[in-house]
This record gives sequence, structure tokens and C-alpha cells, in this order.
Amino acid sequence: MNVARAAIRTPDHRIRVFVSSTLRELEPERLAVRSAVERLRLAPVMFELGARPHAPSALYRSYLEQSDIFVGIYWQKYGWVAPGERISGLEDEYRLSSGLPTLIYVKHPAPDREPRLESLLDDIRADGRTSYKSFRTPGELADLVLSDLATLLAERFDAARAGTASAATVRHAPDIPVPYNELVGRDRERAEIGALLARPATRIVTLVGPGGVGKSRLAIEIARDAAAAGREVAFAALESVSSPDRVMTAIARALGVRDTGDAPLVGKVAAAVAERDVLLVVDNMEHLLAAADVLVTLIADAPHLQLLVTSRSPLRLRSERVFALEPLDLPDVDDSANAAAGASAVALFVARATAVNPSFRLTRDNADEIVGICRAVDGMPLAIELAAARMRILSPAQILERMDSALDLLVSAGRDLPERQRAQKRTIEWSVDLLDDESRRALSLLSVFRGAFAFGSAEEMLAAVGVEDPLGRLEALVDASLLSRTEQSGAETFRMLMLVRAYADEQLTPELRERATAAWIDLYSEHAQRAAIELRGPGQHGVLQSLEREVENVAGVARALIDRRELDAAADYAWALYLFLWVGGYLGIVREWMAELLELAVHENRGLSVRARAIALYYTSAIRFWQDPDYDPTVGMRESRELFAASGETFGAALAGVSIALGLLARSEDADAGAATEALRVSLDEFRSIDDAWGQAMALVMLGRVALVAGDETAAPARFEESLRLATAQGELLGIVIALNHRGWARFFAGDLDGARADFARSLEQSLSLRHDEGIAYGLEGFVGLAAAQGDARRAGLLLGAARALRTRKGILNPGAFEFHMIPLATLREHGAGAELDTAMAEGRGLSVAEAIEQVETQRAESGSVPRLATPSHRGP
Repeated sequence: MNVARAAIRTPDHRIRVFVSSTLRELEPERLAVRSAVERLRLAPVMFELGARPHAPSALYRSYLEQSDIFVGIYWQKYGWVAPGERISGLEDEYRLSSGLPTLIYVKHPAPDREPRLESLLDDIRADGRTSYKSFRTPGELADLVLSDLATLLAERFDAARAGTASAATVRHAPDIPVPYNELVGRDRERAEIGALLARPATRIVTLVGPGGVGKSRLAIEIARDAAAAGREVAFAALESVSSPDRVMTAIARALGVRDTGDAPLVGKVAAAVAERDVLLVVDNMEHLLAAADVLVTLIADAPHLQLLVTSRSPLRLRSERVFALEPLDLPDVDDSANAAAGASAVALFVARATAVNPSFRLTRDNADEIVGICRAVDGMPLAIELAAARMRILSPAQILERMDSALDLLVSAGRDLPERQRAQKRTIEWSVDLLDDESRRALSLLSVFRGAFAFGSAEEMLAAVGVEDPLGRLEALVDASLLSRTEQSGAETFRMLMLVRAYADEQLTPELRERATAAWIDLYSEHAQRAAIELRGPGQHGVLQSLEREVENVAGVARALIDRRELDAAADYAWALYLFLWVGGYLGIVREWMAELLELAVHENRGLSVRARAIALYYTSAIRFWQDPDYDPTVGMRESRELFAASGETFGAALAGVSIALGLLARSEDADAGAATEALRVSLDEFRSIDDAWGQAMALVMLGRVALVAGDETAAPARFEESLRLATAQGELLGIVIALNHRGWARFFAGDLDGARADFARSLEQSLSLRHDEGIAYGLEGFVGLAAAQGDARRAGLLLGAARALRTRKGILNPGAFEFHMIPLATLREHGAGAELDTAMAEGRGLSVAEAIEQVETQRAESGSVPRLATPSHRGP
């Protein structure tokens, strides 16, 4: 591109996102991308926005020169090839984008894709510079673009801020919900609670108050204050948790502790926080008070852990400090407009009203009506926000008049409710009544969602039940503040506040509730089936993040299927999510689901297909041998394998064979390497018979592991090489990480320390980019072995302590049979370095991941290795 010629200016000078696609074929998708780009306050650069007196090629070439990010959207058409040109403008735009961060999205299904576009997509897939994802609907595309742009911007910002320093030294922000507006009127409470938490003797602060008073919003702000001050913070949202025995699961997820099923979760969580100074926010505890003892257990085992709990009722614990949150201050009856503005209730109304109607001002003429509105809802923040949202189309006088009418209608029906609850319900109902019929219907239908859900998921579900213009309905609900937006892991999600959700649910007839629930189940079942395929390819990381953001719905569907006694469907759903449940650390909860499924099949005489029973036995048996060394894995797993084979599912049978091999190796005293090898060879042949590259790669890694354990340093490298080749061909990132780490150990034991160092570095770098904690731990352990081999007891101990601390914090097991780093450490101890090693190991437990990476960097520099690891920031300590 000729950057010297005169530029054709883009519409503005913000960060510019060039959007490339065919125009007519993907018009709805282009609109969705434009909306996503503008939500991030970026500038979309699109051909249709740039009507200028220049030839089309000159226009897009100049626009590309001035753009910062390239987004390509493709479906079936290759695009027009201008006279005298060899390629279409669509392909030319992609070719010219080299040097820009590139995000590619491909629509599926595409039964009529043109051959030249297919060829272009092959080139894109082979291009290591691009992020490549598939989508089906405009809403799903908008979610992907929002998430990817936010992540890209965060990483670029971190890199710029860090300068030449390693990005690994930058702490990543915790997953505290990111609100889309400022907190108003709670400065005093915020300061008082902050002061309470500043006292080491304070263990639990319970923020109590009626629904809608703003407990969660205040807790979020206090959490953000603590994080900004450098404290570790975790946020556990419980509004969608239905049972007290699931509270620990939510807390573990907030703390990043994986429920791998290999040990009781409460013990893992207690160990994870035992030595950490953490503020844990537990939000919406009121319906789960029976789980309060869990919190007592945690603070007893973790002397520096503090809890900030929100609840409508106190927990009634001895260590609890109760802070009662009152409604916002109201002005006196005879206050002037200026005096009224100083009342926190009025200040909140004015702030929210100005957000939706920038021309609005508090004046002497409207002050009485605004004060009347705030008094009518008794200063309750939720009700004030719902009323202020209507300032887009109504005047304060019209709002007050309509609210008074709503009160008259509700007062007789709600005489048994406290006044504040009647005010809340009145305001919600009034706000809903202002919607059109289809938007009211959409609100009720959306009440079946749990916790956070993606825009695309809501759009798909509403369309499935026949709601007209789902996009417009969702916008109307957000505008009315009946749906709240928040940011989670860099992507925008939606939530329905508990009071609004309860009201919306009340409006559902039994027939409509069944239709909504069925559509919700179908939606996430389809997501699971797509994920089963996409998790094995280049889109793996994005799919994992997407499922994690909506995990309350993902888990909720499994629970709903079991409650509806659709047992075969529940098993099929869990099986489709196998990789997510494994990598995400949810094997503990899925084991409980499947155990319940088997119990229901017996006690309620429910029919269960052969395949469903095979799945349930797999999940209930696969990880038990790590917990119980005396457990014989052949009991349940061999039956599972036989049932998979009988049902005709080769993949399941092969996977069960891999787990049988793991069980045979897990026995502490009588591990049977020969039988494990034979089981793995059979599984490998089965995976090959169905051309399953992911399964082959995993079986080959396991065969290589067994060879290394047995001391066969000839067979192991070839198996790891083939596994790496298969994973690379599929673009399966975690498979690449696993194969690289194991090839590193094969090289290590063959005496090729430089080759081992290169593999461990690549594996660690990829794990950091994926924020894959288990891969990071394995990578650090590789460098433990290298330090030990070089006689550096101090560095080996520091890295070992850091790796073990990370495993403890994240609840990650490292089976003793595969702790290859312990072999060179044993040699180091034999040479008298045990005391130095133990001292350094104790010190290393206090290192953050970033500090451990600095030790790795130093070791690599001293050995003359390549420059620093190119890693993004890593979340957590």
C-alpha cells in the first residue's frame, strides 16, 4: 500500500475498525458488527459509510491505511472481481490488512459457498496472524466481536503500558462485574464499610437490606475499591444458585478453584485461600442461609480471608458484623430545587434521567414532581432507576401521574406486603406496563435464564418462541432498565435483577413457561453440540470463554433436564460438553448429576438408554481412582466401555479405554504399565478408525507418558511428535500445549536440555496466552527440572514452590506417576542440596505467577535462550 499519497479521511479519528464483507449477502451481520464496534466507543470503517467521489478500490485502500483493526465476515459469496483485476475486492481487503490485528468470522452453515471463497478461507486458516471463529446468527456474531475487540484492546493497552517490560508482570483485573453507570448517593456507606474491612479483626461483614435497596451495586463498588488498592478480590454471585449445597461450587468458581472431582471441594477451597489475603464478596445469600456454616469453615481455615456478604437477612454468625443499608436520603417537603438536588435519591434520579435524556435538568418547575417520584418509591434505588429510565419519552409530571395510578391498582392486592416492597412492585409493574405487548412478553420469557446470558442467546431464544423483532425487544428492555448490562471477562452480558425476574416469572402462564423453558433448553443443547466440535479446533479458546460466561445457564439446563426426568437428554448434553467440563474444572458437579441420573433410573424405574448409562458410568468412575487408591477402575469404566461399544459409539469406547489406562497407572504400588499400554493402543486404533484427530493426539500423549515412566526414551519422542502434528493440524491449542510439554520431557531425559527448554518455553507461553492454569503449572515444573539438572537448587526450589502454590490455589492435581520434575530433584537432594531446596521452595510459595515467570526469564537469559516470552497478562496472584 502506498502510504505517501493523499489520504481519504475516515469519518472520525477514534480507534478505527475496518469491516470487510460482501454487502448484500451479510447486511444484518454488518449492522450487528457496527453496533458492537460502536458499543465500545470505537469507529466502524465500512464501505457504505464512506460515500466519497473516489473509485471503490481507492476508497477501501485508503480506509485500510488509516484503520487500526481488521474484521472480516464471510459466508458464501466471494465478491465481485473488477475488470482487469485477478481477485475480488473482498480478498484484496484481506491481503492488504497484513500488519493489522485481524479478527475473522465465518458464518455456518454455508451449503453454497463459492470455491474461490473456500480457497481464501483455507489461506486464512493457515495464516497464524488471524483469530478465526464461526457463528450462526447476527446476535452471536455481535457477542463474539464485542468480546474479541475488548480482549484485543486490553492486551494492546497492557503491552503499551508495560513498554519493554514483560507483559507477564502486569496483574490482570479480577472478574468483578463491571457496571455501566456510576454509583450515586452511597459515599458514606462506602467509606464506612471500607473502614470495617480495613480492620484485620473483621472477618465477615453482612450488608443487609430489602430487595432493590442497592446492596449488590454497593458491594461491587467496594470490591472494585479493594482491587484498585492492590488487594486480591473474588466475587461469587449466588442469585441463580438454587440449593445451599451448590454455594461452595459458586465460591470455588469465583476463586478460580477447579472442581476436578479428585478431592472434596470444600477442602480444596480452604487450602486455596489458607495463605492468601483475599476479600471474597458473596452476593445474594438470603435464600441460601443454610449454607452459612460453609463460610464459617472458610474463615476458620484462612486467617487473612474476609467476606463481604449481601443478604436480606443477617447470617446470625458470631463473627458477623451486620451493616444495615437504608434507602437513599429524601429531601424535606419544603426544600428548594437546589436543596433537593443534594438529597441522594434525587441525585440518583437526575443522574439516570440525564443519561437517557441529555437535555434534562432539575429546575424549580419540575423539582416537586421529581421529589414526588422519589418519595413515592420511598427512596429505593431500583425503583428510582426504573422511573428515571422513562425520562426518554415522559416528563416528570407524567411519570408521577402514572405511578400514582399504578399504586391505586396495587394497594388492595398487596396490603400484606411492607410499604417498601409494595413501592418496588408498583414501580416494576408500572415500568412493564409502559412496554408494548411484545416487549412485555419478551421480558416474561427471558425470566427462564439464569445469571448472566449473552445477547445472542437471548435473541435466539426469543426468535425460537416467535417473538417479533427480538433485537428491538431487547433494546427496549435495556432502555427501560429491566435488563441490566454488565461486562464479564471482556464481553458484554445481560442479567435480570432478582426482583424483576421474580415479577416477570409471575406473568408466565404454565403453557408459556413450558414453551420458554423448552426453548431455553434447546438453545443451550444446540450450543453444547456445536461446542463438542468447535472445542477440538482453532476456536477452542473462544468457545471455552463463551461457555464460561454463561455457565449458570449451561449448568442450569443440565439440572432442568434431570428435574424433567429427560435422563437420556441430560446424559447426551453432559457428553457433548465433555471438553468444557474437563478443562473448565466441572467434573465434580457432572459426576453428581450422573450419579443422580443412575439413582433415578433405579428408584423411579426410569428408562435409560445403553448409551446414556455408558455416559453416566464414565463420569461417575473416570476420576474416582485419584481420590481412592484402592478403587478398581475396571468396575465402572470397563462396563462403560462395553456399553459404549454396544451402543455403537466408538469415540466413547475409546475414551473409556484411555481412562482405564489412567486408572491402571494411578495405583501407587501395583501400577500396571503393560496393561495400560495395551488399553491405550486399542483406544488409539479406535480413534484412528473414526478419524478422530483429537482422540488420537490424546492417546498418543498417554502412550508417550507410559513410555517415559517405564524409561523407554526411544518410543516416547515419536509419540509426542505425532501428537503435536495432529494437534497443530487441528489448531487445537490445549493439545499443542500438552504435546509440547511432554516432548520437552522426552528431550530432557535424552540429554537435550536446549530442546527441552525451547519446548517448555513454548508450552508455557501458550498456556499464559490461554490463561490455562494447569498448563502454566506444568510449564513451571519443566523449568524446575532444568534448574535442578543445572545444579541450581535455589531456582528449582523457587519455581517448585510457585508451581505447587498455583496448583493449590486452583485445585489442580498432579498425579505422582507423572511428576517428571521430581526425578532431577531427587538427584539434587542426593548431592546435599535438600536444605537449600526446601528453603527456596517455602519462599517460592509466596511468588505470583508473574514473579515465577521472571525466574524463568532469568534462567533462559543465563542459558543464552531466545528473548523474553511474549505473554499477555495473567489473571490472579
